[in-house]
Amino acid sequence: MSNRNNQANKTAARERIRAERDRQKKKEKLRRQLTAAGAVIGVLAVAGGIGYAVMKANEPKGWEAAKEAKLVTPAHTQGKNGTEILIGDKNAKQTLEVFEDVRCPSCASFEQSSGKALAKDIEDGRYRVRFTMYTFIDGMGGGEGSKNALSALGAALNVGPEAFLKYKAALYSAKHHPDEREDVYGKDSALLKVAADVPELKNDKAFAAAVKKGTYDRWAMEMTALFGRKGVKGTPTFLHGDKKLTLPQVPRQQMTQAQYNQLAQANFKKMIDKEFGPAKGSAEPGKDGSKGEDGGKGIREGEKDPTGAN
Repeated sequence: MSNRNNQANKTAARERIRAERDRQKKKEKLRRQLTAAGAVIGVLAVAGGIGYAVMKANEPKGWEAAKEAKLVTPAHTQGKNGTEILIGDKNAKQTLEVFEDVRCPSCASFEQSSGKALAKDIEDGRYRVRFTMYTFIDGMGGGEGSKNALSALGAALNVGPEAFLKYKAALYSAKHHPDEREDVYGKDSALLKVAADVPELKNDKAFAAAVKKGTYDRWAMEMTALFGRKGVKGTPTFLHGDKKLTLPQVPRQQMTQAQYNQLAQANFKKMIDKEFGPAKGSAEPGKDGSKGEDGGKGIREGEKDPTGAN
């Protein structure tokens, strides 16, 4: 083999070696770049994961989250966000406003004594009633029973006004209404148990589903935001226009629960008659056997004093 060929082979070998070294360098550089990029991506992924966890931790939950949920308003409502609950003959010339909180013991006492008289006036077309339901006891006493029960009342109202009135009466009934310090109505199961006593709601699967899913939770929060409307911050309160009506108090004296209810109903009728005039066909004062503000014959032995007196 000539010197020229040997020289050419050596030159070719050096070129191959140089090319291989260049290829290895490029490969190593690419590897380092990919490693660095992977590290950055890993850091970003960790940071993103932490950020996502923090974001989820800071997301509103429960009833705070309900404020941002999709608004579903019950049938038979009107006004902004469906917060006007008007029940009664649309041709009635007068409107009585009633402010209540489902956990309120005084509201329960009113319903147990005078709820039927109110319902009869609505049925007779004497006036319509606008119900404004508050939930302030949840904030004062803790819990969520007022809001949860209000959401369930929305589900009942979606069934119909009659279902709403009967369910509200059942929630306030002596059979079901809990001590305000006990958040019984915070549980859906308790609300559905009460609904079983309402013919319009018993075995109504759509109603039960709405209660369990919290379909009207956002609506309940919209109602809750009405707290303080027309300056009202206590329950029960009654308004005719902007006029606050005064419900005469039953005197604090010993009496049976039945006597208390009779006197309380007589006082409610007295308040309504004074504001709206006597109901058609109503008996003259005293002829129905009630004694207005001055009755009461003493509490039976062992029976709780409904006035709260010791």
